[in-house]
Amino acid sequence: MISEFEQKVAAIAKDQFDQFNQLSESDPPLAAQIERYWKELGLPFPGVGTAWSAVFVSWCIRNAGATKKDFKFSPRHAVFVQWAIVNAETNQGRFRGLPITECVPTIGDIIQNNREGNSFGFEHAAAHDDYPSHTAIVVEEGKDPKGRFVITIGGNESDTVGRKRVALSADGLIVQRPNNPYICVVQSQM
Repeated sequence: MISEFEQKVAAIAKDQFDQFNQLSESDPPLAAQIERYWKELGLPFPGVGTAWSAVFVSWCIRNAGATKKDFKFSPRHAVFVQWAIVNAETNQGRFRGLPITECVPTIGDIIQNNREGNSFGFEHAAAHDDYPSHTAIVVEEGKDPKGRFVITIGGNESDTVGRKRVALSADGLIVQRPNNPYICVVQSQM
C-alpha cells in the first residue's frame, strides 16, 4: 500500500512537472525555481549550469515532509543512494536502497540509473558515493500493450523537469536497458 508520504512525494514531483516541463533551465521562471531548490535545502546556488537533478529529488523528498534525519539531501545522487543502501543492509533508516532485481518500484520510490554512458552496478553504488548517475521519482504505474511500466519525473532531464517511462517485467521488476543501465531503487519506509 502506498503511504501518504509516498503519495505526497509523487504529487510534488507532478506539480513541478506541470509547472515547468515546457521551460528550459535558462528560462527565468524555471531558473528561479532551480535556485529555490538549492537554497531551501541550505545549499549554495551555483547557477543553472550546474547539474540540479539530485537537488530536485532531494527538494521533493524534503517538501513531502522528510527531515535531514530521514534523508541524505545532496546535490549528488550517489550520496543519498549509497546512504540508502547502507540503511537496507543494516535494516535501519527510513529510506532503503535495493537492487533492481529484488525490488518492484512503486509510487514515491526513487529509481537510479547510470549516465554519461557508464555501467556502474549495485555493488559499485553500495561502495561509492561519488560517480555520475541520475535519479527520478516514480509518479505513476500502468500497463499498456507494451506491458507494465512506471512513469518517473526528474529534474535536469534535457534541461527541464522531465518525464520518462520505465519498462517493467511481468512480475514488476525494472527491465534492464543496455545504455545507461538502471542501478538501484530507493524505497521509503515513511
